[in-house]
Amino acid sequence: MRDEQFDVPVVIESGRTGQLLTVTGTVQAASLLVDKWPQAKRGPKYRSALKAMMDAMEQRRAVGTARRAFTAAAREAHVFVGEDRH
Repeated sequence: MRDEQFDVPVVIESGRTGQLLTVTGTVQAASLLVDKWPQAKRGPKYRSALKAMMDAMEQRRAVGTARRAFTAAAREAHVFVGEDRH
């Protein structure tokens, strides 16, 4: 599996309120989804994002598609903050 980097990092709120986390690639996003995502916020977009990350790391899906799926999951879970366009 390959760690594919996002063209634009995604900023989310971490488990601690007010603490921000910049997500830069597929391995980091997949790790967050598997290990840190709140159980109560694992809805349909979460499941789509997890599959998209695995597919992107195995080069079966474009990294941009996986990034959009992760952003949708973050919005669904109300942890999306924005994009890091530096």
